Amino acid sequence: MIGRLSGVLLEKNPPQLLVDCHGVGYEVSVSMSTFYNLPAIGEKVVLLTHLQVREDAHLLYGFGGAEERSVFRELIKISGVGARTALAILSGMSVADLAQAITLQEAGRLTRVPGIGKKTAERLLLELKGKLGADLGGGPAAASSDHSADILNALLALGYSDKEATLALKQVPAASSVSDGIKAALKSLSRA
Repeated sequence: MIGRLSGVLLEKNPPQLLVDCHGVGYEVSVSMSTFYNLPAIGEKVVLLTHLQVREDAHLLYGFGGAEERSVFRELIKISGVGARTALAILSGMSVADLAQAITLQEAGRLTRVPGIGKKTAERLLLELKGKLGADLGGGPAAASSDHSADILNALLALGYSDKEATLALKQVPAASSVSDGIKAALKSLSRA
């Protein structure tokens, strides 16, 4: 399996790249987040890769970091999610945003990615719940993440947009109970 490419970037045609590795040109598909962080044409580039072997093709996918490649591999394990859909998800949101959406069980954030419907979003939340979202917690913040989800859902139920609710949630002290957190979030929203 090809796990890493190091060479000169010859072409950039989103989402395709052509990377010259000692005279051999590799076509690589990348997410837009990786694409935007690429060097200029003619510069040296290093990509971690995932090789997908199908009956009709050998397809190479490139990633700027190990975390993105790991998430891609988790995504393609899910029934109904192919490599193109996984790249679309990674192009539409960062790994951290995806982990937060999984942790907070926010299907609405996933459906904003082109090609992701409600059923696919719900399947992603279910399949990735213990695998990806757990990375977000880690310590004392993990205990308060349950409160964060409750507070966020309460704000959304009150009619606030996802963006407004998320910004208000950042103003809530970490040790707040659900009711105190909702009060603090509403207070910050009234000031805005």
